[in-house]
Amino acid sequence: MKMPFVIALILCSFCLWGQVSYSGFIDKYPIEMVTDVYSDGDAHAIYTYTRFDDPIIVNGRFKNNVMTLFEKDVKGDTMATLTFNNFRDKSETLNGTWKNLKTGKELSIALKKDFDLDDGDSVVYANREIIQPVALKQQYFKLLVSKEQGSFYPRVTGVKILEKKTHKLVQEINLDCQLMGLDNISAGDFNFDGNPDFSVFEASYAGPNTTSLYFLYDPKTSKFFNSGFEGTSLDFDAKAKRIFEHNQCCAGSIHTTSVYKVENNKMVLIEEHCYKWNEKKQDLEEREMKDCQ
Repeated sequence: MKMPFVIALILCSFCLWGQVSYSGFIDKYPIEMVTDVYSDGDAHAIYTYTRFDDPIIVNGRFKNNVMTLFEKDVKGDTMATLTFNNFRDKSETLNGTWKNLKTGKELSIALKKDFDLDDGDSVVYANREIIQPVALKQQYFKLLVSKEQGSFYPRVTGVKILEKKTHKLVQEINLDCQLMGLDNISAGDFNFDGNPDFSVFEASYAGPNTTSLYFLYDPKTSKFFNSGFEGTSLDFDAKAKRIFEHNQCCAGSIHTTSVYKVENNKMVLIEEHCYKWNEKKQDLEEREMKDCQ
């Protein structure tokens, strides 16, 4: 009932340049940065200091050839700005200023473009590494993105898990997933065992339906493994230790919900419900599950 529909293809039509990866310095401190700028002026970016490997999310606007990004503190208040004058997508270098809004201190930013995730039939590349917006206590992630001959859009072909500060490769996992902006990886405790896990966005479908791949941490091996968890738009409730699934189709006229518990790292169905639109009542009403299949 997921009715595959590549929403990412539509979203890319609004994308001005796509993702661009840079490396360089803020003052004397080496950093990496990836940007994603859209034609409506919406700008998103992630940067990380190479010494620490903790991703910093900065969002802002692009207007009149100036890109301004806002860095927030843990309370959500803007603490600093990153400003780039004469911003151009094809520029091999990127220069700007980092400014602490509380103290007024300014540091220069000097970056060079490493690559961009171009689309188009003639562009081919393999395993370009993109920093991600989340990290674990000891590890951080780099997404591997590739584009094959004849494919118009790039795909996620893997993920690298690296040790912070040393940059040692801990694990590499092969994937085949859609690329979704900068937010492809999420962190959480998906089997409720107290250990950090992570997920990778897999695909979008008709309506709000999405799927992800969930990788669980094995404390015996210190590695991650594919859980095999399956479901549409899964939501994990750590307090209740339950997984909730919501699937809808047919212009919202059919909804199904399911509740699972986790036993031996497997999803076990507890209950499920079917809701169909009643034209007379002008509302959804609960029906038998067979009516939604």
